[in-house]
Amino acid sequence: MRALLALALTLSPTVMGAADLPPSGKYWMFIGTYTGKGEKDSKGIMRCEFDARTGKLTQPEVAAEATNPSFVAISPNGKNLYAVGEAGGLGPKKNEGPVLAYTLDASTGKLAPLDGSSSGGPGPCHVAVDPEGKFLVVANYGGGSCATYKLKADGGIEARTGFQQHVKPADYTGKNPPRGHCGAFDQTGKYVLVCDAGVDKVFVYQFNRDTGDITPNDPPTIVMPVGSAPRHIHISPANDLAFVCGEADSTANVVKLDFANNKFDVLQSISTLPNPVKGNSTAEVRFHPSGKFVYVSNRGHNSIAAFKWEGGKLSAIGHATDGIKIPRNFNITPDGKWMLVANQDGNDIVVFAIDEATGLLKPTGEKVAVGRPVCVKFLAKP
Repeated sequence: MRALLALALTLSPTVMGAADLPPSGKYWMFIGTYTGKGEKDSKGIMRCEFDARTGKLTQPEVAAEATNPSFVAISPNGKNLYAVGEAGGLGPKKNEGPVLAYTLDASTGKLAPLDGSSSGGPGPCHVAVDPEGKFLVVANYGGGSCATYKLKADGGIEARTGFQQHVKPADYTGKNPPRGHCGAFDQTGKYVLVCDAGVDKVFVYQFNRDTGDITPNDPPTIVMPVGSAPRHIHISPANDLAFVCGEADSTANVVKLDFANNKFDVLQSISTLPNPVKGNSTAEVRFHPSGKFVYVSNRGHNSIAAFKWEGGKLSAIGHATDGIKIPRNFNITPDGKWMLVANQDGNDIVVFAIDEATGLLKPTGEKVAVGRPVCVKFLAKP
């Protein structure tokens, strides 16, 4: 994968290039969920096997029991999985949620608990791994904060090395408190970008790879459209663009990233809806491995909005709605041919085929039942 990424960076400032299909033709799919005590409720992190040759899924099984492991992330080497727990506490502050580390066996898909830490604030809702697999960043929604962690050689969590409490910027006139919603390392691993849905900013932090600490950049934030509530971010492989979904105003936003000159500009803000839908909110944004398409999930309209990326701007190309009910995170297989959508209120995962020429999504009718799924991550099966 690193070789493919390096090749993509030399070919184009934006084009990624899809990964080859695994030798087995299959991926492990790990699913973050909200858990419960009912018979049909999830009991933790779930696991399926996805056949990328046929588009078929095996029945889900519990990979690891945990309370509300809503968002998960897999290390670049595929040997570890990390999760945040949106409920429950760890450590002296009962309102802090846990950050959990597991070992992962790619041949069997088995997870084994490794260790954990506290998130530093209430409501951890997102976790991401740096490009070298040596650090984590966690976003705390309830606390309006973010934290970084150094990882051990075996992938365990060594220590929390950085913490930043978001505060309302001087130019923010709204009444909402800070709401950290998504953290991401840039492709160099020297910066951390954190979407804050409360104050319409993406906070930019310089990341010290020696200490693991984060400090505000200058400028400290990317100013997003007023009332947009930036929720999730996907940074391009070339590190020159970021796609950000506006949760409150139902938008896909294109941000120009110029770290060398500390310039960050919103180039475009486009609606994710064909027509206004009262109460709609977006949840996830993904850049297709080909570098040609962008997708955003709509909760309310119950759809995945598809955009073509060409000539420096997005253009809407359609919506997929079949079998979608309050979609949260969705993900695209590394080979770029399939999209799997986590329907939080539909209590299932649905499969779409991606037309590689047009970017449009084709319903396959394939789905599996999962209690309140929130997040989908893939790992190639050897």
